[in-house]
Order: sequence, then C-alpha cells, then structure tokens
Amino acid sequence: MKPCLFALLLLGLTGIASAKPWWLRGVESNENDFLPPDAAFRVAADVGSGNTVRVRWVIAEGYYLYRQKIEIKAESPDLVLAAPTLPRGIRKTDAYLGTQEIYQQQVEATAAFTRYDFGAHPMQIKVTYQGCAEAGLCYPPITKVLYPEHAPSPAAPPRHPWEGVAILGGGFAFLLAGLLLRKGRNLDLPAA
Repeated sequence: MKPCLFALLLLGLTGIASAKPWWLRGVESNENDFLPPDAAFRVAADVGSGNTVRVRWVIAEGYYLYRQKIEIKAESPDLVLAAPTLPRGIRKTDAYLGTQEIYQQQVEATAAFTRYDFGAHPMQIKVTYQGCAEAGLCYPPITKVLYPEHAPSPAAPPRHPWEGVAILGGGFAFLLAGLLLRKGRNLDLPAA
C-alpha cells in the first residue's frame, strides 16, 4: 500500500470516529455535557399503604420525562398490576413527538397490585421510561427491574434492640416453670 493512500485512509477513519451520532447532529453542546441516564432520571419503588406500589423518579435540572412513555408492569410470578396512576404533566411541544405531557423535577406513579403467591417470591416490577435534556439530547427508552420494599410506617413504634431476647427469655421461663411444677408428679399412663 502506498504511503499516500494509507494516510488518506487513516484520515478518513479518524473523521468517522469523531463524527457526532445522528441524535446529536445540529446540537451545539458536547456529548460530555449530558448526564448519564441513571443520574438524569433516578428511579426507586416501594410498597405503599394497602396493596399499592409507588414508583418515584427524581429528575435532574434541565431534564424531563415523557408521561406517555412511562410503563409499569409486573415482573415476578403471580403478581398482577393495575394500570399506573400518574399526575397531570406540563404541556410541551416536541419537534419529533408533537405536543406531549412532560414531568420535571420529580413524579410519582402508583399502581394497585394483587399477589397470588402470598409473598413466596420477591416482588419485581419492570419500569420503562423515556426522557430528554432541554439542551437537545433524547435518551432511548430505559427499562429497569425494581424490587419494591415495604416503606417504614411512620405510626409504627421503633423496635427495642432487646425485644428478641425478651421473647426468648419469656419462653425459657415458661419452660422452666413447667418443669419445676411437674417435679415429683408421676404421669399415670394407661398400660398398653
């Protein structure tokens, strides 16, 4: 291969490697200016009061989520989820998707559930969502499997650290009292 042809080939490959992806073309910002999706849209889930699961997104400043792109589905066996309930969003006209409802800062969705496994499996839900940065970057749909835990009840009193020891001690005292009261008594069992 001639050195001149090799130099042209190398220069062409360098140009391709430094090209912006299609979703950043025409945007004046650098791809390093955008947060990773997990930092832009932090998501968590817990089991609320009754049989409801709550999914909450905390959205970074300058980012938003599309209301129509949020889905919550059952992932664990024998779990049935109702359609999620979401609050009204802010109307925004998007160049690609038209007029949409969006959420900024934070949003919480709730969904009623029924479990037919009686708690034999850990609860798993699959959430899918999509959002964008105001600066022009739209993320592809994000799907995560979450394991909602029961949220601590504010009305429940705090557990004492010696509670388990007291229960065991009470059981031992009951057993000891039974043995002491039985001492000296013979059991009259019928002869076989």
